[in-house]
Amino acid sequence: MTHTKSFVFTGWHMAGVVGLFFGTIISVNFYMAYQAVHSWSGLVVENTYVASQQFNSKVAEAKALGASGISGTLTVEQGVIRYVISGPDGKPVPVDTVTATFKRPVGDHQDFSAVLTDVGNGTYEAVHDVLPGHWIVDTSAMRNGDRILHHNRRIAVIGAKS
Repeated sequence: MTHTKSFVFTGWHMAGVVGLFFGTIISVNFYMAYQAVHSWSGLVVENTYVASQQFNSKVAEAKALGASGISGTLTVEQGVIRYVISGPDGKPVPVDTVTATFKRPVGDHQDFSAVLTDVGNGTYEAVHDVLPGHWIVDTSAMRNGDRILHHNRRIAVIGAKS
């Protein structure tokens, strides 16, 4: 009776296992690094020095706008961006222009701005498809050349194009 030799795990086999293991980890790390570099602009402000010099004036403006009592409500539904502006008494506040800038939290290739038109009763609208996902919406309302309302909100658009 002859015995056939069964499989023997050698050093070459171990070298192959180690190579595949670390090769997988290194490949995944390179893929993740590539995705990180190509999906985020990394740009928060154009010039950090200029932004630092403007900080105090922006804080003062935000305090003044907050004290005015004027508020806005943003909705995005079925391709319509709607912003309703009301005063501290709840009555509509007329403005000259309303601009909403939509920015993705990561990446800038889908960012856009929309100028909203007055549809009456303190309501301003624009028709624009907004893709699903998370957005940071910066909304400004101007009257007589002065900003009277500025909001920066993070929203989530759910479902198909809305």
